[in-house]
Amino acid sequence: MGSKTARLFFIDAMRAWAILMMLQGHFVDGLLEESFRDPDSSVYSIWKYFRGITAPVFFTVSGFIFTYLLIRVPQKGLDNPRVFKGIRRGIQLLFIGYLLRLNFFGLFNGEMYETFYLVDVLHIIGLSILGIVALYLLTYSRPRVTFASILLCVTVLLFTLEPVYSQWTFAFMPDAVANYFTRANGSVFSIIPWFGYATFGAFSSVVFTKFRDYKYLYPVSIGISLAAGLSLIFYSSQVLMALHGLTGVQLFQGIHSNNYLFIRLGDVFIVFAAFMMLRHLLTGTTILRIGQNTLSIYVIHFIILYGSFTGLGLYRFFHNSLSPSVVIPGALLFMICCAYTALWYSRHEQTIKIHISRAVAQIGQSTEPYVTHAIRYSRIFIYRFLRSIFARVRP
Repeated sequence: MGSKTARLFFIDAMRAWAILMMLQGHFVDGLLEESFRDPDSSVYSIWKYFRGITAPVFFTVSGFIFTYLLIRVPQKGLDNPRVFKGIRRGIQLLFIGYLLRLNFFGLFNGEMYETFYLVDVLHIIGLSILGIVALYLLTYSRPRVTFASILLCVTVLLFTLEPVYSQWTFAFMPDAVANYFTRANGSVFSIIPWFGYATFGAFSSVVFTKFRDYKYLYPVSIGISLAAGLSLIFYSSQVLMALHGLTGVQLFQGIHSNNYLFIRLGDVFIVFAAFMMLRHLLTGTTILRIGQNTLSIYVIHFIILYGSFTGLGLYRFFHNSLSPSVVIPGALLFMICCAYTALWYSRHEQTIKIHISRAVAQIGQSTEPYVTHAIRYSRIFIYRFLRSIFARVRP
């Protein structure tokens, strides 16, 4: 593989931009006073539009970088080490997603709050990675174009059928499962349609890898991205209405009435084009490290803003109560704080883990006698309990 694509710096820069925009978006949306959310304000409207770009970019980039790493190795199928790494990563993200929604005060009271079962970014990215791995395993023995075609078809189907499944309630499922398919219960994201952005990122990665040694890779990619992005943003709605007029299929009119998925996909194309154009300028160490530590940044921001584990976050004390003069510098400080903390942790990660392991070992040694006694008495209690039950059973 050529050195120019061995490390895709513009992807790391996009991840850095996306996570920082997510931080300020969550901060402003959660803390800005309602009276300042004026839809007639051009400043607020522009901010709201660009905030809506963040999630599609984040999901697309996640699908792109995972698939890029998945298919670049020579091994295939289960021999591909990235398969099991992807499975572990997907499960890890699901676990962390639920962990961040735990409230220890509720657990101490023997209660699991309903918010624990809500689905967020980490759940969807984790499940998307597992989905991409599944599609890869189904198609690895066939030409790679099969894998790419299925990824693209999944995106098109999820985006096209959105007016249909958006009306489904999924009431036949337990809420913990239904939350992955509907936002009716309060979930921030659902696997449909957001998996479509991850599969599109995966599709783009396959195509990008196919032509990675092409001399004019970036100029052609930038041109295609700009053309596709502008077409989707400004003309996709017109095309959908034209298709409705030609075919009479009501589905096209339904997509047109809420055509956010294809328009946001156009935004993703434009962002990709912009970062590819600026790729030579986006090689700063700090930017790249932020892009490589998005998970840590996300976890830290969730704890500070939403109060994971304790419920004592900024959201609880300042929810929709701050003016722009406080929110704007506050959002900037919040981004710096989360990024700095994550990068500090990254630099000292091994040392921190060693100290934690030692502390856990010391706690284990000091509590070992108590644990031994507890196990012994538990066995005696269980034995006596079972003997009392079976003693009542008559032959």
